[in-house]
Amino acid sequence: MTMTAVSPNSVFYQRLLRQVEDADPAREIWIVTANLSSHKSVSTRLEDHPRIHHAFVPVGACWPNIQEGWWRIFRKAALAGRTFANLDDIAQATTLATDQLNSGARP
Repeated sequence: MTMTAVSPNSVFYQRLLRQVEDADPAREIWIVTANLSSHKSVSTRLEDHPRIHHAFVPVGACWPNIQEGWWRIFRKAALAGRTFANLDDIAQATTLATDQLNSGARP
């Protein structure tokens, strides 16, 4: 199962942990997550979720991951500094950026 929170803060992370536990009330659960402070803060209270085990991605692990570099370039080309009125506008911007990146042209 893959889930994301609306915002990377402790309140939403606590809500996410409760949703994960409710979705599978019987088994041990492993979550692979980034090293955000909201995932490890005192207010997150990981001890309140004894069935959930966290595997934190090492700091700097994104640097050797080629997909992270491409995603950074893609976000800058397609999404950075833009406001979208609807999903069609987002789809058009991402398609254009993908076509430009795949052709070697600069967006």
